[in-house]
Amino acid sequence: MEISKEIKQTKFKNEYQKMLINILFTSSWLSSKHNCNLKPFGISSQQFNILRILRGQYPKPVTVNLLIDRMLDKNSNASRLVEKLRIKKLVDRAICLEDRRAVNVIITQKGLDLLQVLDKKDSTFLNELKNISVKEATKINTLLDKLRD
Repeated sequence: MEISKEIKQTKFKNEYQKMLINILFTSSWLSSKHNCNLKPFGISSQQFNILRILRGQYPKPVTVNLLIDRMLDKNSNASRLVEKLRIKKLVDRAICLEDRRAVNVIITQKGLDLLQVLDKKDSTFLNELKNISVKEATKINTLLDKLRD
């Protein structure tokens, strides 16, 4: 549905303002759908992001600083998120032997198993986005990348 109908606003200052509002609205819409998929598993989208980063590095442990660098939401408190995941036994933490000020984090088997289940949910979610063609998705990706340059 067109953004002006979604938010019941017909006038915008210009196309740039309309684009900004459209991106923010769509981001919120996507986040909401994503969070609904994660809620039954008791994890947030930021925790999911950390688990995916850790799976990508597995079996190598990583520092919290690496997680911060790679996270989608740069405003997240990675240390707090890691602690919540540790309490759920989805990750393990250990003092880094090379740098005692750093903490190494590694995903547990329980975390890997959870991601395997979530991959199936994610696949279903991605199928819902297929009202956009691959060519259109590529164009959107190009434009979003250009916007951040």
